[in-house]
Amino acid sequence: MHELELIQELKNGNEQAFKFLVDNYQDRVYNTIISIVQNEQDAEDVSQEVFIQVYKSIHSFKGESQLSTWIYRIATTRSLDLLRSRKSKKRFAFVQSLFGKNDELTIDPPDFNHPGVALEKKEDARILAKAISRLPDNQRIAFTLNKMEDLSYQEVSEIMETTVSAVESLLHRAKQNLRKDLEKRL
Repeated sequence: MHELELIQELKNGNEQAFKFLVDNYQDRVYNTIISIVQNEQDAEDVSQEVFIQVYKSIHSFKGESQLSTWIYRIATTRSLDLLRSRKSKKRFAFVQSLFGKNDELTIDPPDFNHPGVALEKKEDARILAKAISRLPDNQRIAFTLNKMEDLSYQEVSEIMETTVSAVESLLHRAKQNLRKDLEKRL
């Protein structure tokens, strides 16, 4: 189904069009979200929320970007919202037990399993995932979309609503920060 036709069918409330959308985007949306939230249950929940929001908000989609860009933007926003709400809901004592002075996570992320990671690489992936989780939000999003979801700088800039040069800068800083982080820990 062509994108413009799909959008029109979604706006008309066509259930088959929505099923087609979910079938074609669910893996990409889930992989993006799990790369950010690093928890399978949360990633499944946020993925469902993304598609519910797409369904409810399709009438506000103006076609100024590709449908996939709009969906990725919703997915990254929802993921960051979850991370922020997770932090704000913790009681002070519990937060103190989990986070150090600089608000850095001091425990391992629970059972991080990215679907594309081979079994023998899980430990390396866990170490990398933990390092990625320590990146500032914008660097983490840019890195995830470009390196893990294989989106171009242009696509990442549209999703993040910034310039290509800003994305290049974010990726450069993300790589530097990851290198420093991993060198300290290995």
